[in-house]
Amino acid sequence: MIATLRVGSRAAAAGILVALTAMTAGCAAEATVVTKSAAPAYESTYEQPAPTHIAPLRGTTVEAGSLDHAAVMAKIDNHWSARPQLGLSATDIVFEELVEGGITRYVAVWHSTVPEQFGPVRSIRPMDPDIAAPFGGIIFYAGGQPQFVSMMRNTPVYNAIHGQPDTADYMFRASDRTAPHNVIAEASKFLAAHSDIAAPTLQFAYAADAASSTAAKEGSPTQSLDLAFSTQFRPSWTWDAASSRFLRWQDGKPDTDASDGQQLAATNVVTLRVPVTMSAVPKTELIGSGEAWVSTGGGTVHATWSKASATAPITLMGDDGITVRLGAGNTWIELVPLAGSFSAVPPGA
Repeated sequence: MIATLRVGSRAAAAGILVALTAMTAGCAAEATVVTKSAAPAYESTYEQPAPTHIAPLRGTTVEAGSLDHAAVMAKIDNHWSARPQLGLSATDIVFEELVEGGITRYVAVWHSTVPEQFGPVRSIRPMDPDIAAPFGGIIFYAGGQPQFVSMMRNTPVYNAIHGQPDTADYMFRASDRTAPHNVIAEASKFLAAHSDIAAPTLQFAYAADAASSTAAKEGSPTQSLDLAFSTQFRPSWTWDAASSRFLRWQDGKPDTDASDGQQLAATNVVTLRVPVTMSAVPKTELIGSGEAWVSTGGGTVHATWSKASATAPITLMGDDGITVRLGAGNTWIELVPLAGSFSAVPPGA
């Protein structure tokens, strides 16, 4: 039967072959229909972010190279007739110190932002070289006793002194203030003329923000800070949760900046208890160590401060032996005499 089929079915075989050919052609046609075209070339829209580094006097993240310039410092008056001062709201760091008569003055430090003007600028005191030396940079002041000026000139800091030829175009007496509380410095212009002076180095350890600082995480909740430099100078700070900063008060009133009218504020308030050598001009002794409190993020932690030499920065060590981390932001350093007082007031007290 098979032989019969092979011989007798030539026509049928031819038909089968035609059918197979048609099916093959159909499959080829179908394959052509479902073939997809090539995908378009991928183009990324990602842009490489600019390199960053840490601002040495604030601990904030900034664009790399944006702070490659000197720190600018000034001896700022804090007499009642000098208030409100100009430019303090832009500072990175402020040191408050006791001077004669029971009043205080500031050594203010600008780097992250250098204002066009600040002041009133006053004369230096014997502790100022130890304060200024670690920052390098430039310091403005209105003279001082010859031995104190000599001490400052022996630091690695450019001395910009009122009344000298190199500052004649950058320091002046403002007509809307009374002497001697009226010397104003044109800081940003002077800095631009001295672009060869090196930037400062990192002075403290910093957390990413106030909430991550040592005081906020490990300290006691704090509503306010009360300080006494003398019987008549008793500044204070109150915690403002809305801004995550402490707000400054003097004589029971908000302490403000003349440039914007805003109350002065600080991410960190660092209080150092310091010995003061009393003579005609009090001298805060900063080479050594002592008790400290660090207030950040609504909390206050006890610590020990130390400073090994005139050019060394101040270090802050917690009672656990670990370096205290400040919150990224500006800092006020209160150099409270041992004869003065400090208290951190808890909420509801």
